[in-house]
Amino acid sequence: MKYILDTHVLIWYFENSKHLPQNIINIIDDIECQKYISSVTLWEIIIKSSIGKLEMGLPINEFIEEITNSDLNILQINTDHLNVLIKLPFIHKDPFDRIIVATAIAEGMVIITTDKNNQKYGVPWLW
Repeated sequence: MKYILDTHVLIWYFENSKHLPQNIINIIDDIECQKYISSVTLWEIIIKSSIGKLEMGLPINEFIEEITNSDLNILQINTDHLNVLIKLPFIHKDPFDRIIVATAIAEGMVIITTDKNNQKYGVPWLW
């Protein structure tokens, strides 16, 4: 199974948040599971942190270093993702979430998310 983590899930995981249920932690910790984040997730974290919409427990550079040292795979946005994005209905207007959804669809992944809007696209999701 291939999973893509929504931004809040990634943050909660690395900050050891109690918002993250044990079943999700088990999947992220499982070296047999293929886990991904979109490069847009890193953009979102950096942009929202720099404009004061997101406070992190770690400095951003340390947070990114932890991600790159983990077994998470970072997916760059490609034309397959964009071709899906073009066809997505406007259920969700957040551009970061829309690209994560498009990536999940294009790559055949399950999104790990609590975001009800992401779940409305008919893409497999887990929480």
